[in-house]
Amino acid sequence: MGISREKPGPGQESVWDYPRPPRVENYPGVVVLEFGGQEIARTQRAMRVLETSHPPVFYVPQADFAPGTLHRVDGTTWCEFKGAATYYDVVAGSARAERSAWTYLEPTAGFEQLTGTIAVYPGRMDRCLVDNEVVQAQPGDFYGGWITSKVVGPFKGAPGTWGW
Repeated sequence: MGISREKPGPGQESVWDYPRPPRVENYPGVVVLEFGGQEIARTQRAMRVLETSHPPVFYVPQADFAPGTLHRVDGTTWCEFKGAATYYDVVAGSARAERSAWTYLEPTAGFEQLTGTIAVYPGRMDRCLVDNEVVQAQPGDFYGGWITSKVVGPFKGAPGTWGW
């Protein structure tokens, strides 16, 4: 495979030290989502899901989204760990990002704390920030990982990484 694990520096985490199956943990910092030129969510109650080879996926309480920004759409996908995902378009002003947010209405055992939270693909938003740092989107279009200076890879998602 030729995977060369990056060594984390002080204050960093390696995604290769994250567990499989994934772990959910509270995140005490400030998470902000911006879309359509507006701040659509701000929270200090985020959670993050940590899974081997993936940057963290941040989940924001639905109650912390601006009213009217989430529009449920048809269709679901299945996560082997968390269960059935339900999708939303994110809308702010005249901007719409189709199927850019998701939730688990009835997460499977071990992931119940995700109930009532929403994740977004950071690459489909104007900006996502974690403690004032602008997030980079995980490569590829399948995963919704948030890359900050606090995590090192390599990260799954780019072409050629599906077999990891």
